[in-house]
Amino acid sequence: MKQDKLSELLAPIVEDLGYRFWGIEYQVRKADALLRVYIDHENGISVDDCATVSHEVSGILDVEEPITMAYILEVSSPGMDRILFSAAQFSEFVSEGVKIKLNQMVDGRRKIKGNISSVDGEKITIVSENEKITIEFDKIMRARINPGFDGV
Repeated sequence: MKQDKLSELLAPIVEDLGYRFWGIEYQVRKADALLRVYIDHENGISVDDCATVSHEVSGILDVEEPITMAYILEVSSPGMDRILFSAAQFSEFVSEGVKIKLNQMVDGRRKIKGNISSVDGEKITIVSENEKITIEFDKIMRARINPGFDGV
């Protein structure tokens, strides 16, 4: 998968600059592609941090050419409502709220909103409406931390 190859290429560059590589989104659109690289740091992320990483990532993309079409590169902080790209990232947010979209039905649902109860390898358990639901990570299409600003 293109996203995995891009992650393998870019993670070491981001980490060599002193940032945590949080993940990427790669979307092919009609006229171009969008590559969004998420970085994190214990002191937060500034615009200058994004510019530094963008410059280095652009350089490696120009040399390696993993994307053959026109593309837009964005470098961003994952934010408070961060996307979770791995089961390991779920384990960092146990007891936090999360919104999940599934790529197939689990317990008759495609969307789950609740709190992360536990993570065991690739199995994530969510408490939703006083019910525990265990999901294999590979069934998750997209997951975001729900910081609770929407009143939920």
